[in-house]
Amino acid sequence: MRDEGKILDRALSLHNKGDIAAAAKLYRRIVNANPDNLQALHFLGVAEAAAGNIDRAKLLMKRSLEAKPMNVQFIENYAAVLQRAREHEELVRLCQHGLQFAPTSLGLLHGSAAGLLALGRHLQAIEQLTRLLANHPSHFPAHFMLGSALAKTRQYEPALASYDQGLRLRPKFAEAHLDKGTIYFANCRYDDALLAYDDALALRPDYTEASIGRCYALIQLGRRDEALAAADHALGLQPDLPEAWVGRGNALLELDRRQDAAQAYDRALAARQDLASAWSGHGNILLRSGRQRDAEAAFNRAIAADATFAEAWFGRGTSSLSLGRHDDALTALDRALALNQNLTGAWLAKGQVAYLEKRYDEALAAWNHALARNPDQPAVAAACLRARMHHCDWTDFEAGCQSVISSVRNGTTVAPFMFIAIPSTSAEQLQCARSWIGHNFGAPSAPAWRGARHDQDRIRIGYLSADFHQHATSQLMAGVFEQHDRAHFDVSAISIGPDDGSDMRRRLEAAFDRFVDARPRSDAEIAELVRALGIDILVDLKGYTRDARTGIFAMRPAPIQVNYLGFPGTIGAGFIDYVIADRIVIPEHDFDCYAEKIVWLPESYQANDRSRAISDTAPTRAEHGLPEKAFVFCCFNDNYKITPTVFSSWMRILGAVEDSVLWLFEDNATAASNLRREANARGIAPERLVFARRLPNAEHLARHRCADLFLDTLPYGAHTTASDALWAGLPVLICLGDTFAGRVGASLLNAIRLPELITTTPTAYEQLAIQLATTPARLAELKAKLARNRLATPLFDTEQFTRHIEAAYIAMMERLLAGVPPDHIRMGHSMAESERPVAPPAPAQAANDPPTSDISA
Repeated sequence: MRDEGKILDRALSLHNKGDIAAAAKLYRRIVNANPDNLQALHFLGVAEAAAGNIDRAKLLMKRSLEAKPMNVQFIENYAAVLQRAREHEELVRLCQHGLQFAPTSLGLLHGSAAGLLALGRHLQAIEQLTRLLANHPSHFPAHFMLGSALAKTRQYEPALASYDQGLRLRPKFAEAHLDKGTIYFANCRYDDALLAYDDALALRPDYTEASIGRCYALIQLGRRDEALAAADHALGLQPDLPEAWVGRGNALLELDRRQDAAQAYDRALAARQDLASAWSGHGNILLRSGRQRDAEAAFNRAIAADATFAEAWFGRGTSSLSLGRHDDALTALDRALALNQNLTGAWLAKGQVAYLEKRYDEALAAWNHALARNPDQPAVAAACLRARMHHCDWTDFEAGCQSVISSVRNGTTVAPFMFIAIPSTSAEQLQCARSWIGHNFGAPSAPAWRGARHDQDRIRIGYLSADFHQHATSQLMAGVFEQHDRAHFDVSAISIGPDDGSDMRRRLEAAFDRFVDARPRSDAEIAELVRALGIDILVDLKGYTRDARTGIFAMRPAPIQVNYLGFPGTIGAGFIDYVIADRIVIPEHDFDCYAEKIVWLPESYQANDRSRAISDTAPTRAEHGLPEKAFVFCCFNDNYKITPTVFSSWMRILGAVEDSVLWLFEDNATAASNLRREANARGIAPERLVFARRLPNAEHLARHRCADLFLDTLPYGAHTTASDALWAGLPVLICLGDTFAGRVGASLLNAIRLPELITTTPTAYEQLAIQLATTPARLAELKAKLARNRLATPLFDTEQFTRHIEAAYIAMMERLLAGVPPDHIRMGHSMAESERPVAPPAPAQAANDPPTSDISA
């Protein structure tokens, strides 16, 4: 073609002015006349790409790369087309080839990094972007791309620095603020995340993704109403956006509006049936509704939709944990954490599994992971304190206790069973329990029991427990189950714990009118079972102890629901009507520290089984590592009940009683090692501490004969362990505590008529221990009195106790049948007041003390 060069110059001029269509016509004239004009071929490809004809553009531009020498601009332009076509492998190959000729080319470095990012090859992308910025530091897109790549490889702080550098170059780039919010959220920095999302919305008020991010951050900050508003703002922008409906569902779930939340998740699924987050949301609703098995099915649907969705694995682990399937729970939680190390809830649940399995080191490690990601978690700090107490690791113990108490006073949710073991008041324990109930069972569901009562000639009692096997609760209660008057009571066991195959399990199965193994069932299924059985009085023998299923009681399956024996304190819930106690464990001036109405039994509240066997084998001190001639103090309480204050008292006692030893239960080797170290620090030779391992119950009872005096603990004292000692003939010395957990020993000693072993101050406790150890005649007199009283006083009179608790059940039923609400019930005494030993003094009854029914037993 004549004047081909002039036509090309004219075409390029038109192209540069933006008249691409006119330029394309001229390029085609040139190419038609001269197919080997590579420059015309290339720019015609550029024009075709501008017109959206990507395939045509690629064919033309690829031919143009045959130019000699290599034209870097051609490669850069073709790279841009490949990036637009999302042909990332070819893009990376092309850019790497071009960089051999132009190693600092901005276009090629950018194209290569973009392709690598799209292919998920983040480390290589970081290398390219670092190289790009070294040569072109003002190229702001590279800073944002580098931030994204670093975030994908969990290099969060460098990622944030890259975004900040980019924002200095382009402050109004809303997408960068959104990405910063995502990083902050992933690292549990929810306040910072919220600020970043707000910055994005300030620049783009219609930025839907920022509104959704804001919703999630507000949920984590507990600002649920604002979270709902943020979700609604996103839906106002995009009414059918599934992620916005999930955010709305999550906010509604946190507000305990479960039905509305379910509708929101359904809207999300209507738009995208395989949306894992929506199925997971349904799973969370079902979990909170006590339908653990249905929840597990929902989480499985979520996992089937997206096996990389960590929250679904977390949900499945939580449902397995709530059903007592610890191995399944751990497998799912580990999968969740492999996908998202910052999933704080999964670390908490993993720690809980380890704690329940008595693997305290693992529990601490998991909980510390959670704290490392979000230090502002007082409930987790409280759990760590409890785990360290099992190890008798008292580092910063006093400060830790005060921190937990302050948290409870400020409304933080702390596990009540962890809280009662630290020095606290009954009022604080009530506040703790109420916070726990409010957090976990906020809005009551429709009650399973709807007011109907079967025409029954006997009162139907249901005992619900996870401990119907070889367990302290069953050791205390087995005789009561057998002694129940079947003429007036129909008695059911609802077991939510394992069958250990023990003789105790077989004995319990035979002790009830019916024994239901309900462990695999969900809370909702068990609540329906209770209702179908026509249970009048459902007794919770667990409270907040291991494997409790409080959610069953929250569904109100029975007209009367009772807190008894398992947990020494209040449940703090309106759905528990009564707590069974006595005048020592709950003094009448403390009635307002309990959410339940109190039933005061005439003697000790604690059941005991008079038929417990003690091995006939005569144990020797040598068999247990004890010196033959020394005075042996002992305490077989769990290690977490030993506090620095109590231990210091014990060491002063040992220091005053020459050659005496302290015989302790060893729950774990770490605790034994720490206690020996603490003894040495207090000037007592570590070998004066002797440790006992677990033994079969009959042998454990028999070994008490090797000890001289049992020393109790505070603030959480001996319960079953005190009964063990007294049943075996070993005197128990206690210091009266301020709360239920620290007053049980006094209750037992009163019931066996040994109030002289109750002290009221640490000084008196130490003095009496030393006096008994150094005055053999007085100790012998006490042991003789204990031997006389053992079978002649109420403590071990199982039949009499059963009649007392049955009278309490009858009093509860009488109020129900009379149509009056539960009230405090003061049971009458079976002996004259003048015959009763005197308990330690308590404050006089105030004018606002509780009105009670007065029932004779």
